[in-house]
Amino acid sequence: MTDLKRTVLFDLHGELGGKMVPFAGYEMPVQYPMGVMKEHLFTRAHAGLFDVSHMGQILMTAKSGRVEDAALALERLVPVDILGLKEGRQRYALFTNDNGGIQDDLMVANRGDHLFLVVNAACKDADFAHLKAHLGADCDIGMVEDRALVALQGPEAETALARLLPDVVEMAFMDVAIRHWDSAELWISRSGYTGEDGFEISVPNKFAESFVRRLLDMEEVAPIGLGARDSLRLEAGMCLYGHDIDEGTSPVEGNLTWAIQKARRAGGAREGGFPGAGRILKELAGGASRRRVGLRPEGRAPMREGTEVFAGPEGGDPIGKITSGGFGPSIEAPMAMAYLPADLSEGTTVYGEVRGKRLPAVIAPMPFQPNRYKR
Repeated sequence: MTDLKRTVLFDLHGELGGKMVPFAGYEMPVQYPMGVMKEHLFTRAHAGLFDVSHMGQILMTAKSGRVEDAALALERLVPVDILGLKEGRQRYALFTNDNGGIQDDLMVANRGDHLFLVVNAACKDADFAHLKAHLGADCDIGMVEDRALVALQGPEAETALARLLPDVVEMAFMDVAIRHWDSAELWISRSGYTGEDGFEISVPNKFAESFVRRLLDMEEVAPIGLGARDSLRLEAGMCLYGHDIDEGTSPVEGNLTWAIQKARRAGGAREGGFPGAGRILKELAGGASRRRVGLRPEGRAPMREGTEVFAGPEGGDPIGKITSGGFGPSIEAPMAMAYLPADLSEGTTVYGEVRGKRLPAVIAPMPFQPNRYKR
């Protein structure tokens, strides 16, 4: 792992007993001594702390100085209403390509006079180049290099963070704010990737370890690795870029049409105007031939990524493939996501081929575990 990058919290992960693995070009903790199952359940019951400093943090300011101009510029690359995003709020967005596929998914926040973007680690250099190439004439775009990013997730996240920053209790789901702690400027959002209430906090590198240690000193907070992060997000029905969505998947196929607001749809105030609009608007109107669905395999055996799915217990060609799958500690059962023909309804039984044997699975609603955001 000699050519892998390390986050500013790398030494702390070692001290905490983190098992390090390669992930998106970084050495990241996949688990701690508690183990993936207990880390998952701890987050659902208390508050889990995740190092997500490998993700990309990008600042975008219109050269005119008007945040509205930055929003309109970004709308040239995403099928999302950025202009309608109020100050102090953030929104999920998608970079689309000319074929209507997804280049990355990201979060966009309106911070008054500029936009703040958080993008996936594996895509951040490509995303930054994409923004500079298409919007650089109109906007100043900078990658933030000197800040860590941590996520505090779980029903006791508010209690823990409020000891250091009392007014976070006033924030609602998808609010963003800038607060100060021990002379450090913290960039906070009330959001996350677990389906639980929680916060994502960008903190200057030089304060990151002391801030994290203060949180970990609290009895309701424990360090959580990538293993539990994956099972938590899968229970929450959330996509992992490069697995459940990619450059060949449209937002409609990915069941992400909720992320495309009325203003960008046919008949909207700013209809189209984003890469792949022809295909995406057509699929919004008439549907796609396949879509991302939830599966609940019968029995206890998980169906992993790459498992082929069939319509019947024997014979016939595959009708789809599983993109994410595993065991859900909170639901005490296996769960999976797959792309299947769009005409198959919830409750339909299909069959995943596991080690040469076809096992039944039922198309099920997502999330598998109810979300508990603070609205």
